[in-house]
Amino acid sequence: MANEKVQQGLNGLLADSTVLYEKLHAFHWMLVGPQFFQMHAKFEDLYDQFAKVTDDIAERILTVGGKPVATLRGVLELAQIKEYEGQTSAKDMIAVLVKDYEHLLRQSGKVIEAAEEASDRGTANLLDGIRDELEKTLWMFNAWRVG
Repeated sequence: MANEKVQQGLNGLLADSTVLYEKLHAFHWMLVGPQFFQMHAKFEDLYDQFAKVTDDIAERILTVGGKPVATLRGVLELAQIKEYEGQTSAKDMIAVLVKDYEHLLRQSGKVIEAAEEASDRGTANLLDGIRDELEKTLWMFNAWRVG
């Protein structure tokens, strides 16, 4: 079983991932402008990806004997990623997402360290895969922003 630090870290990631999932939905719905078709589809791909991420993290918390945060109030109290408010351009949406993804990379790295200290390879392995996808998406966001 994972230690308390790992369970808390996973719940923090779960809360952040849940807020990001909702933010990606909002961006998908609220997007307007000349890049609508391209970005509308991309945001849908990303929120579908985060549906799986949130589920995988919650199930890992249960696997290691913890209790995942499971209410919106609890998620918002625990999350460091902030909800989306207002209308913004695709460029601004991507800038917000870059910060959110960078945050998730940092936080997941901390949880991986805690998991490795606790000899919890399952958690580290799960988060390694999530980090790979975060890094790839960040690369894509930054490539899009240059264009």
